[in-house]
Amino acid sequence: MRIMGLDFGTKTIGVAMSDELFWTAQGVKTIRRSKNELQELRELIKEYEVREIVVGYPKNMNGTKGPRCEATEEFAEILRAEFGLEVILWDERLSTVAAQRSLIEADMSRAKRKNVIDKMAAVFILQGYLDSKSKNTLG
Repeated sequence: MRIMGLDFGTKTIGVAMSDELFWTAQGVKTIRRSKNELQELRELIKEYEVREIVVGYPKNMNGTKGPRCEATEEFAEILRAEFGLEVILWDERLSTVAAQRSLIEADMSRAKRKNVIDKMAAVFILQGYLDSKSKNTLG
C-alpha cells in the first residue's frame, strides 16, 4: 500500500507515490488534464494499491486562500467521491519553487524542466507530508 501525492494544476496533474514504508516520495508521471484524467488516476491507484491521496493546497504566501484553493477543494471532493479514499489537502507553498530550484541545480535545461516540474512538485508535496507523519510518529 502507498500514498499518492498530486500537484493539481490548470493544465496538468503531477503524480508522485510513496514507497511501501511511507518514507520517500518518487515522481511517477504528469497527467494532462482531460476527460481521461480520473481513469488514469484510477489505474495508478489500483497498480500501486493507494490507500490515501495528498493533494497540494495552493494557499497564498500570507496563508489566505486564493481562487486555486477553491478549484483544488472541488477536485479533492471529486477524488473522495470517485475513489472512496481519504484525501488530504497539504499546504504546497513553495513546492513548485523548490522543485524548480532542484532541477536547476541538477543543470536541467529549461525545456526538460517544463516536462517534469509538475511531477517534481508532487514529490515535494508528498515528501513534506511523509516527513510530517514520521515526525508525529517518532516524536
